[in-house]
Amino acid sequence: MSANVQSINTAEAEQELTDGFHLIIDALKLNGLNTIYGVPGIPITDFGRMAQAAGMRVISFRHEQNAGNAAAIAGYLTQKPGICLTVSAPGFLNGLTALAHATTNCWPMILISGSSEREIVDLQQGDYEEMDQLAIAKPLCKAAYRVLHAEDIGIGVARAIRAAVTGRPGGVYLDLPASLFGQVMDAAAGEKSLVKVVDPAPAQFPGPDAVTRALDVLKGAKKPLIILGKGAAYAQCDDLVRQFVEKTGIPYIAMSMAKGLLPDTHDLYAGAARSLVLKESDCVMLIGARLNWLLSHGKGKQWGAPGSKKFVQIDIDPKEMDSNQPIDAPLVGDIESCLTALLERMGDDWAKPSNDWTGAIRDKVEANVARMAPKLQNNNVPMDYHGALGRLKRIVADHPDAILVNEGANTLDFARSIIDMSKPRKRLDVGTWGVMGVGMGTAIAAAVETGNPVIAVEGDSAFGFSGMEVETICRYDLPVCVVIFNNSGIYRGTDVNEAGEDPATTVFVKEAKYDLMMQAFGGEGVTATSPDDLERAVRDAIASGRPTMVNVIIDPAAGTESGRIGNLNPQSVVGKK
Repeated sequence: MSANVQSINTAEAEQELTDGFHLIIDALKLNGLNTIYGVPGIPITDFGRMAQAAGMRVISFRHEQNAGNAAAIAGYLTQKPGICLTVSAPGFLNGLTALAHATTNCWPMILISGSSEREIVDLQQGDYEEMDQLAIAKPLCKAAYRVLHAEDIGIGVARAIRAAVTGRPGGVYLDLPASLFGQVMDAAAGEKSLVKVVDPAPAQFPGPDAVTRALDVLKGAKKPLIILGKGAAYAQCDDLVRQFVEKTGIPYIAMSMAKGLLPDTHDLYAGAARSLVLKESDCVMLIGARLNWLLSHGKGKQWGAPGSKKFVQIDIDPKEMDSNQPIDAPLVGDIESCLTALLERMGDDWAKPSNDWTGAIRDKVEANVARMAPKLQNNNVPMDYHGALGRLKRIVADHPDAILVNEGANTLDFARSIIDMSKPRKRLDVGTWGVMGVGMGTAIAAAVETGNPVIAVEGDSAFGFSGMEVETICRYDLPVCVVIFNNSGIYRGTDVNEAGEDPATTVFVKEAKYDLMMQAFGGEGVTATSPDDLERAVRDAIASGRPTMVNVIIDPAAGTESGRIGNLNPQSVVGKK
């Protein structure tokens, strides 16, 4: 062998190599994405192990949809894409619901799924879990990409990050065929191929004319109202929101996940007078809120006479304007930039609304709060929603840093109006779709991302969608207290099947012992049959920081059909007298 050939062979042997596994991990870490939520399996099992070895936190779930819900809420809490990792085909489909949920709610998330090889999928030759995942994902998310070559991993991850967070945030799908993970390339070249995304969500300032127009509309209003949406909470410009509300002196209401941007005890908070302000206001300013079904599309009797209001709307997406009502003063831009521009142009002589308007609202708030107080102080056994939530209201007030996760029908509806929030992003719930099953994934991510105690208040039906994740809570020893409102059914536990022996479709096992589930995995399980039991158990759970489940026995007759959206549940009149 010549000296030259021996030298080449030695150089090749000494060349440091990397592969797709490590390039994906390095690309995520380079961009500050250090937590992965997912379910291991073919072809991504080793990826999870390697990510852990590289110092990433990998939270392994029992079902991909719950992992996806965790990633979605992680994006909301951090303004960085939450990462969900799934196996191919069925695992991908399980995660897809959460991806669509994230996109609908405008939360940044990246669903990364292993997939079959293109040449087999395209010829439909019957590979293991064969599916054209990219084509399926595209209509349900903000963007979808596939990476085929190791040298393109850096670009693929960078594009996914930027797509997820820029403009209106949302979900992104990243398809990684199995062969990509094992592709090998020179380590130095691989490092150079990685991309650190610069300014992924650049500020978007409104035009000067738009700012002037919005201020003119607000100045002309005699009964203005501000509606804060979860977009305002996502923006994390909390001080600006407070400054704007207080400088204008305009009363406000907050959509459920915007509660706490200003304390619900604030003098200008009109939540307890919601019906009054929606109907009587003559100008409504939407900040990070949309006139969708949650606000009756800005139409109907609750909004007063048609044409009686002007609308000002801040949204980063111009297509949102005029979606349900004509927007008199659209402000297109990110919330921080828009509020900054408004405050700079308002001047020191801004005229606040008259006391006739704000005083009438305060009177209504005080009257409604006083009317509700006895209900919240009741000690009924079996418990009703008011008595149980009255105790949780006290606990949340005493622990303002605790995060409240909430889902259900009646459990959700009552809780969002009863439990006050004093800090932003401490209330997490079902969001725009009102989808059930987000509870355990949301609770896990809230604990992982913040380290704060979590109180997950669940309807027994809603809990059933993700209940097995209590094992995940115990496995990672998370400070999560799951409070199940157990009324032995969906909506109520009193329905009867008069046509046969099977239980009615909305009825569960009476007073099921959910608390034993948490005990089975090493956590604490308590049954509460009175408001005193409930309060004591939840306070003990927060103090201990241990995974805990409190099984709250609620009167089966409590609650209403479909909660407060029964109007969306069609009723047959055939055969009825």
